Amino acid sequence: MNPAAESFVQESRDILEDLEGIVLELEADPSDPKRIDAVFRALHTLKGSGGMFGFATLAAFTHHFESAYERIREGKAAVTPELIQLSLASRDHLERMLDAGPDEDGTPATDPATAELVAKIEAMDNSSAPVSAKAANCACFTITFKPEPTALRNGMRPELLIAELQELGDATVSVSTVDVPLLRDLDPAVCHLSWMIELETAADRDAIDDVFIFASDWQIDVQQVEAGTGSDLPAPASSRAESVADSSKSDTSDAARGAQKTDSVRVPSHRLDELMDQLGELVIAQARLNRISTDLGDAGLSSTAEEIERLVTGLRDATLSIRMLPIELVFGKFRRVVRDLSTELGKDVQLSTLGGETEVDKNVIDSLTEPLVHIIRNSIDHGIESPEERRAAGKADRATVAMRARQAGGEVLISVTDDGKGLDAEAIRARGIERGLIAADQDISEDQLFGLIFEPGFSTAKALSSVSGRGVGMDAVRRVIDDLHGAVEVKSVKGRGTEVTLRLPLTLAIIDGLLVKVAGGPFVLPLSNVEECVELPCDENERQSGRSILRIRDQLVPFLSLDTLFGFDRIESSERRVVITSVEGRRTGLVVDEVIGQYQTVIKPLSLYHRGIEGLAGSTILGDGAVALILDAAAIVRRAQNALKSAA
Repeated sequence: MNPAAESFVQESRDILEDLEGIVLELEADPSDPKRIDAVFRALHTLKGSGGMFGFATLAAFTHHFESAYERIREGKAAVTPELIQLSLASRDHLERMLDAGPDEDGTPATDPATAELVAKIEAMDNSSAPVSAKAANCACFTITFKPEPTALRNGMRPELLIAELQELGDATVSVSTVDVPLLRDLDPAVCHLSWMIELETAADRDAIDDVFIFASDWQIDVQQVEAGTGSDLPAPASSRAESVADSSKSDTSDAARGAQKTDSVRVPSHRLDELMDQLGELVIAQARLNRISTDLGDAGLSSTAEEIERLVTGLRDATLSIRMLPIELVFGKFRRVVRDLSTELGKDVQLSTLGGETEVDKNVIDSLTEPLVHIIRNSIDHGIESPEERRAAGKADRATVAMRARQAGGEVLISVTDDGKGLDAEAIRARGIERGLIAADQDISEDQLFGLIFEPGFSTAKALSSVSGRGVGMDAVRRVIDDLHGAVEVKSVKGRGTEVTLRLPLTLAIIDGLLVKVAGGPFVLPLSNVEECVELPCDENERQSGRSILRIRDQLVPFLSLDTLFGFDRIESSERRVVITSVEGRRTGLVVDEVIGQYQTVIKPLSLYHRGIEGLAGSTILGDGAVALILDAAAIVRRAQNALKSAA
């Protein structure tokens, strides 16, 4: 595809994503005229722009889709559940058409799926009856637009835009040729024309703006005028040209407002990844410079190193902010998921969201859809009761699944809560004993018991469904979250509901870490997991075996020695430290030989030979060129717990 068509596809995907949300909102309030108009405008934009960029099949199909909502706007039909279902199916079909690309010969093609949907739309139009005599309040607009000189070369077709405006109402069109040069100077590939249209329409101003959505760089002026006060057409060509020129200079004109749309630039994600890679190398080089300036003790070099460090820190923060996206981009996808699942399972479930403005790294967001889908599927299928069961339990027929996000330090917490029947601890325990995951007489905490649902193949479902029951969903959740160096927490109250919380790092590229030494080697712990550092008491330092527990401010905190865990030879030291970490809501101490200090850590992936080592999250390069391993605190704690189980 040419660049103009690629831009159309990207913009159209955004329109379709918004369209899905609007249709779902319209389902909740079928009489909302603003949402009806919003659906119509989105379809009108897709239809006109699709034909302009070679998507003739898409434009032809969208015309039928649009006509259904035009009848609703005119009061000839009403929004029904059948129309909502058909609208969502048509929206999905439009997305598949975008995936297929433009038509080769520029003419509409037919296929069985398209024909079937068109037949359903036409059947619905023929069967619908007028619902009200909806008065059409018309407004008059004067529209002047002058394309960029290179617009024709980029595939723009002004006559299609004029045709779209004419579809909105009664339009009178005139063209200005004042800028057309002499024939000997004429370049036929350059656009020298400008147009003026007087439009009387029942559509609103947004519908007119949507016609020019892909032409925001043009000189465009839209003015609403009182009926009967518009200019008498045809006006002199020179005055029309001057009107276009004057409108482009007005700070309050719609052209100035349209130009603001170009303040955001669409950048391919791989370029952001390349930028982050280069920034990582810069951070490492800056650390080396700091090391050299410290070793040499030169005041001038130290001053320069400090200035570069300040600039690099600012560049890091700016680059990371570019990669940060609101979690609402993920939340918005699940309104459709909840709707379709609740319909399939015969349950009445609504989705509520909170904290959608919380920002997370792009790569984290890209990985969240799969685990959240599995969690929501389990909530609706296993957690939410049927309407009859809810009534018997004194609950409302309509259940609620709530998705919430918030930032806590260097982490983002995303929770999925349902008001269903909760987890059955006895059933989980029985299944765990049956699978050999726990002993029959083993005393484990509720958190550990609920953690069994993340084991591969674990399921308490008595029957399989098309949604869940095979025991593979929650295992996938744990795997993805582990890959993101996060953690999962489960809380449940029988009869009241379940809450699953994902604890995720804000970014996967550059983190603040705590540099420590274990057996003489450098290691980094993510600072987001670290609560504090304390000295290891001498009597505990001399302990060779047994359970190790520290009392810190009247609280007992278990701890483990990293050198023992990794099989290193212990280096005798009287000043060992304990780094207190918080993992899945529990405090655990990690004994190290030395705490060096905070370190800006650029995460580098491990080699293929080392990626399977439990407890390692990556590596980084220090200022002296040495490689330090980044520790995964959650995996280390689990590794130690598994070792204790094996020993028992």
